[in-house]
Amino acid sequence: MKRLWKWSVLLTALLLAGVCSLALTGCSGTRELEEGEKAYQIYYLNTATTRMVPQEYRTKTQDTDQLIEELMDCFRHVPADLDCQGALSDKAVYQGFRRDDMVLYLFFDNGYTSMKSGREILCRAALVKTLTQVEGVDYVSIYTGDQPLMNTAGMPVGMMSASDFVDSVSDVNAYESTELTLYFTDQSGEKLYAEKRNVMHNINTSAEKVVLEELISGPEQWGLKPTLDPSIKVLNVSVNENVCYLNFDGAFLSNALEVKDYIPIYSIVNSLSELTGISRVQIAVNGSQEMSFRDSIPLNTAFERNLDYIGGNEN
Repeated sequence: MKRLWKWSVLLTALLLAGVCSLALTGCSGTRELEEGEKAYQIYYLNTATTRMVPQEYRTKTQDTDQLIEELMDCFRHVPADLDCQGALSDKAVYQGFRRDDMVLYLFFDNGYTSMKSGREILCRAALVKTLTQVEGVDYVSIYTGDQPLMNTAGMPVGMMSASDFVDSVSDVNAYESTELTLYFTDQSGEKLYAEKRNVMHNINTSAEKVVLEELISGPEQWGLKPTLDPSIKVLNVSVNENVCYLNFDGAFLSNALEVKDYIPIYSIVNSLSELTGISRVQIAVNGSQEMSFRDSIPLNTAFERNLDYIGGNEN
């Protein structure tokens, strides 16, 4: 796959770094574009790495491949006078790109996957939003170590467009960091243990849905086991008068994990109860509550937080 890369970053980095610095710091929002010049937005991160910060960059480069390499170099080298930092971690090495019709494939070494999930999501968004400005590039696909980038559920992220990361016209800073307390189980599958996790998510996604998505993705802490099958889909989440109403697909009932029957239920209930304003949880499957989980726990009731199932060590 490396033979297909169009450009060598090592041969152009020094020249382009200087060009990018001048173009970024010399651009003024009041100056009109020169003939043949075009403006692009390079997306960096704020110093707290909690949101994207766009910075205008102007260039007369028209060749598509040269422009992609130019924007990538600007993306990787933040001008010294900007109070920002690069979205890409210093541990991740950019190795090149390949174009195929409307898809731009970006290649990084395995250091890319060492980024924390919140920063990686922002980096992913910043890459896509920066590079899909290039005419003819509608989608971006990321590879790490010659393998497609995987999400936390172990599935390929696939092709991404700018619309995947923006929910409104002004939503360029649409991500925030939230600390969650999630409950997973131990090797015996009999007790729940708390895992603290900082999650970067879109501000238009409810905290309740984020909790469920993170539970389904599984634990990050060593020694803990998942409580929900990764095939489960969340159909709907809503909150009314301190009750969180959940609607799962049928995969919820067929949860085949080797854990006690109450573990999946109270993994959800106890995790959601950590959020402000939630005291009870009502679970439905395909819109119906008239069934029992594993034929032992009726769902036609609102569940409350239960400390009896929490193990002694919650660190």
